[in-house]
Amino acid sequence: MRYTAVFDTNILISALLSTNSNPFRCLALAKIGQIESVTCQNILDEFTEKLIIKFKFSQEMAQAAVEEVRNFSRLVKISTELKAVDADPDDNMVVECAVIGGATHIVTGDKHLLSLGKYQAITIVKATEFLALLSQF
Repeated sequence: MRYTAVFDTNILISALLSTNSNPFRCLALAKIGQIESVTCQNILDEFTEKLIIKFKFSQEMAQAAVEEVRNFSRLVKISTELKAVDADPDDNMVVECAVIGGATHIVTGDKHLLSLGKYQAITIVKATEFLALLSQF
């Protein structure tokens, strides 16, 4: 089975800040094509914003990180109309990206997304769980 994953912003940030982490391992698998990564401009914009505001990255450094993610991901366009996460409407973009992108998984550390467990046929897991699934093959 081929896995297609949407990586939430917190996974992208964790992977960038810690090269010895499970989020980093997840993205490394996407970079080498073992899994497919799907993202959308909304996630990339949030990633950029958090890097600049919260982690004090320069615009250039943030843009370089975003370009790297864009290079190994398939970009889909979302409508921002899906309402799946009442507790945190910002998380709806992640779910919608997964639906439109035909993802099998959403990889996240976000408690609101994780509490869903599943949305339609999309399984929502932590990076550790995603890696465990992959190691079964």
